[in-house]
Amino acid sequence: MSSKQSGYEKEAKEIKLTVAPGQTTPVRIDRYLTEMVQNATRNKVQQAISDKQVLVNGKPTKSSYIVQPGDVIEAEMMKPKVPDLEPEDIPLDVIYEDDQLLVVNKPADMVVHPAFGNWTGTMVNALLHHSAELSDVAEDEDMRPGIVHRIDKGTSGLLVVARNDQAHHFLAKQFADHTTERTYQAVVWGTPPEEGTFDQPIGRSRRDRKLMSVTEDGSGKHAVTHYRVLEYFDHLALIEARLETGRTHQIRVHFAHAGYPLFGDETYGGASVRYGSNTGFRKDLFKKLFNKLGRQCLHAKTLGFIHPVSKELVIFDSELPEDFEKTLDALREYCK
Repeated sequence: MSSKQSGYEKEAKEIKLTVAPGQTTPVRIDRYLTEMVQNATRNKVQQAISDKQVLVNGKPTKSSYIVQPGDVIEAEMMKPKVPDLEPEDIPLDVIYEDDQLLVVNKPADMVVHPAFGNWTGTMVNALLHHSAELSDVAEDEDMRPGIVHRIDKGTSGLLVVARNDQAHHFLAKQFADHTTERTYQAVVWGTPPEEGTFDQPIGRSRRDRKLMSVTEDGSGKHAVTHYRVLEYFDHLALIEARLETGRTHQIRVHFAHAGYPLFGDETYGGASVRYGSNTGFRKDLFKKLFNKLGRQCLHAKTLGFIHPVSKELVIFDSELPEDFEKTLDALREYCK
């Protein structure tokens, strides 16, 4: 395919997708690609189709084409122009650093790395101001010097950052091999058993491709979450989750699928009263807590890995952030 330039950089992003066998809901190809391709817009997709940069089963298509199970879609999308990465004087809670890596306690309102819609104010911008030495391992198209792994914007907690490429590869392999030690704490709706394991694959939701869900058609990735309850409240619980794998939104999706969505998680159904009465004092209490928290009540509390130089296991722990602690204080006072 040849590339045309229409307000985008000359370099293009090549995409190849196979429509899942379970795709039975009629959907136009321009909408399908908009939902499936990160940072795609309807106009951008339609322009690519008009320029014959989208092929279905080897042939050019039209925007109105209804995708079919098993269709092989090849597309060439022009990449939008992106600004240069700039250091920004943003406070960082660095709990450990040496010449190989940093361990940072990320606040809940911070995006990890620049991407479409969040070019500034990210942890990467802050890291560039903090340190002149960060790894430069390329991953897809994102600008993420030093970033070995990520947590959601609305999730607080520990991240390890690599200062050189050798350390980056060494650390990234541990995440890929699922040998890191990671525990999270969260408040969930309902009364889950005292301990348990979710072993269910996770993939893109069929209803909304921007969300994740437990999949049953073989399209998801292996995902395992172990948990134990630390404290029960009235129709709520404080849990500790240990990740065996690290899929996008894994804890949020596993608990929501089991009927225990995370407290405050608007995306997966936890930002409304799910169990117990929703009247009077209780209704007002939770409304105030949702407004003050403004996110899912989830914190990446501990992080352990083999150090790239000493080859010894290092484990880091963090305190729960203030908004999390205040939520627990309220639940202990009014919901026991």
